[in-house]
Amino acid sequence: MGKGRLEAFSDGVIAVIITIMVLELRAPRGAEISALLPLGHSAISYVLSFIFLGIYWNNHHHLLQATQKVNGPILWANLHLLFWLSLVPFATAWMGENGFASLPVALYGVVLLFAGTAYYILERLLVVFHGNNSNLAKAVGEDFKGKMSMVLYLAAIPLAFLVSWASLAIYILVAVMWLIPDQRIEKVLAK
Repeated sequence: MGKGRLEAFSDGVIAVIITIMVLELRAPRGAEISALLPLGHSAISYVLSFIFLGIYWNNHHHLLQATQKVNGPILWANLHLLFWLSLVPFATAWMGENGFASLPVALYGVVLLFAGTAYYILERLLVVFHGNNSNLAKAVGEDFKGKMSMVLYLAAIPLAFLVSWASLAIYILVAVMWLIPDQRIEKVLAK
């Protein structure tokens, strides 16, 4: 079956997730600059989550550009990814509203870990469906950054109970790692 509906649905869900997340930000009561200070943790959480959602949207787009068709298991794997991404607004709000307390920071990492795992499953199913000699398989390769991200999340989750800021730093490191443009798929498709 074609991939058009999967792309459109995924784009719509991610747009709704981002919208829900921004609606969680509450305007301060006062009109002074000092009234913004209590929003600091929430604003940092929002920016980090917006970046992560943007990374997922961008990579999902590239992944599907190298894809010709999908099947039932791929549709379910995509829904699995969207499920974990849909929990980002909750984890973001809880982490921001509680000043980066240990449990919310750990839960944020759990959501990121399972979203990363779901993306990896989707990627692998697409490669298997299109074949190991497909452009997609060549572009994705071993997916070192994806695997490294999951290892870093696994380290950050328990670390949150010791030093929550260190976990937050790991999440930021993963985001920065993915902000560096990944040209694998574009290079293969350009050939």
